[in-house]
Amino acid sequence: MIQFLNTLQLVLYIGALSLIGQGILFIFAGNKRDTNLFYQLFQIINRPWTFIAKLISPKMVAERHIPFVAFCVVSVFYIAITIAKVEHCIAMGMVGCK
Repeated sequence: MIQFLNTLQLVLYIGALSLIGQGILFIFAGNKRDTNLFYQLFQIINRPWTFIAKLISPKMVAERHIPFVAFCVVSVFYIAITIAKVEHCIAMGMVGCK
């Protein structure tokens, strides 16, 4: 169980960092961000998170705000997984938890 929680936490961590990277490049790359190789790479990595954000957000949310919504979703999931991991470790008496 702890291995599963660690894996989920790692996937969410990678998603959060790539969303932060995309946000930084959004600011620094300006209008040329669509031709930036790394911005395109971040868009590919973040596609699952932005898809989930589009599904749960209302239609009035602008398309350019979807990555921010995705970051909020990933952050909430990350916190929930961390809490589940702590509860699991406490319930197991810290056996196997590092």
